[in-house]
Amino acid sequence: MAKKRQNTKARGAQPSTRITDGEIPVVGAREPCPCGSNRRYKACHGREAAHAVQHLVRRPFEGLPGECDWVALRELVPAATATLTLAKGMPEDVPSLTLATVLPMAWNAIRRDNGAVLLGLQNDAASGDISRDLADTLQRALTAEPGSPVAGERPSGDGPRLQDLLDTSATFEPVVHSGFEFWLEDAEAATGEVAASLERANAAAIPTVRLTGVEAAYWCSTPEKNHLRWVVSHPEEKLLDALARLHAAGASSLGEDTRLVGSFRAHGLVVPVWDLPTSMQADEVEKPAAAFAERLGEALAVDASLTGDERRARSGLSNRQITLS
Repeated sequence: MAKKRQNTKARGAQPSTRITDGEIPVVGAREPCPCGSNRRYKACHGREAAHAVQHLVRRPFEGLPGECDWVALRELVPAATATLTLAKGMPEDVPSLTLATVLPMAWNAIRRDNGAVLLGLQNDAASGDISRDLADTLQRALTAEPGSPVAGERPSGDGPRLQDLLDTSATFEPVVHSGFEFWLEDAEAATGEVAASLERANAAAIPTVRLTGVEAAYWCSTPEKNHLRWVVSHPEEKLLDALARLHAAGASSLGEDTRLVGSFRAHGLVVPVWDLPTSMQADEVEKPAAAFAERLGEALAVDASLTGDERRARSGLSNRQITLS
């Protein structure tokens, strides 16, 4: 090995000038790393960038008020908005800040002509931390030119998250809409392609209603049957045990012709799902859902081991569980 090192030196090889500070530009995976290390980008600083993208924050909305509703608006609800409050107060030229499930043209944010900001929630994440992605978009939207959309960008790994920018003492109160008229300041005045785009979006939206008696439970209507999808924050293992106890006891339904059909995971939380008859409207689910919440609370308080029937019920629920994110 010593001889090999001597030969290398004899050939006059000199170390490249390396970048020791500042941001390393992104290049192709097989290209030389811009830092000057004489290594390919994918084996040098590209490895750090790939790791930053792949690192997934399991509960990106944890610590925000209404975490369960954040998950619901991200994954379940077609058209909804919620007012947001900045921890340091609103800039003088930004009269309001609104979270929206979806924005036109899948924009990540919009700065209206009057300076108001709309932040889109249901956009692809550039990194593994949705909260950091949204915070980066929000910061850029607050200083964007009025009347302009804001595209998504990959945030820096040490940038702020929503939990750093928003007032976490403020309440989070989603408003579910029947359509996307909130896209426009004056939807009634829309004409041409704008009106046609709005009409298409409204036609594709599944009718959805947020229940008032329990937290983060959303009724929706489809042509085949209606559903209740309920985002809960209880620890997954304990929740599945409780659901299994109720299922085995015949107490997991929401009334006649309703059925707990399973659950899915979304952003670190579990979302039980019930099938409902098409005749069962949102207001008719309120009392059964409140009654179920009481039964669930009692089942969560039980520490005894599951019985054979309860274990079989739990296995069935687990086998029907999927992960969305």
